[in-house]
Amino acid sequence: MEAVRDKAVVVTGAGGGIGAALARRFAAEGARVAVNDLDEAKAQRTADEIGAVAVPGDASAVVPAAREALGGGIDIFCANAGVGTGGGPEASEEDWTLAWDVNVMAHVRAARELVPEWLARGSGRFISTVSAAGLLTMVAAAPYSVTKHGAYAFAEWLSLTYRHRGIDVHAICPQGVRTDMLAATGTAGDLVLTPTAVEPEDVADALFKAMAEGRFLVLPHPEVADYYTARAADPDRWLGAMNHLQQKLEQAEGRS
Repeated sequence: MEAVRDKAVVVTGAGGGIGAALARRFAAEGARVAVNDLDEAKAQRTADEIGAVAVPGDASAVVPAAREALGGGIDIFCANAGVGTGGGPEASEEDWTLAWDVNVMAHVRAARELVPEWLARGSGRFISTVSAAGLLTMVAAAPYSVTKHGAYAFAEWLSLTYRHRGIDVHAICPQGVRTDMLAATGTAGDLVLTPTAVEPEDVADALFKAMAEGRFLVLPHPEVADYYTARAADPDRWLGAMNHLQQKLEQAEGRS
């Protein structure tokens, strides 16, 4: 893709899964890629595989180190790192804080660093890996669902505020993707996500198609658009259907 050739790209959470697939695709298209992951060994492994540079550490603080590693400004930032915290209001303060910090505030902190640079030169691209949970919800995972709604809202806000000034924003909202995070979702994931799960490379394909078409919303599972429409058109009917799914989950877990 000509639009990313020679561009400086940062991908957080790129030690595996969707992040690694995004990093591979950007590198294959000729971009200069910085691979970030909290796990230094995983970041280095992905970087070595694709001829990129590894910038391990907290995704919230990666921008200065990535600038140094890439030798200048950043053209494209993929806010991909995320945590799949489950539970409801009973989840610990630590779990809620972690979900908020990684799934939302890491995006805010990156934008705080990048937007002034992009506004000054009139171009930049911010990509948020949100999840369909950010458009809909996910049973058995309140911290994840709530913070992914926040990530989606922040991406929307960036787009509506800066698109006329050269900043492109994309929100990636897949359902199940065959990653370690999906494997950790247990019965809820088996019931809701696994049957239609796609590969991480499918997510990268969907992103590149959306970039080529200038679309904000990236849906590796196109049916999510129908679910989103149904949710907006008749919230009570949609909530009833989701409650039915919650009851099926409780039955599967022997809680009924």
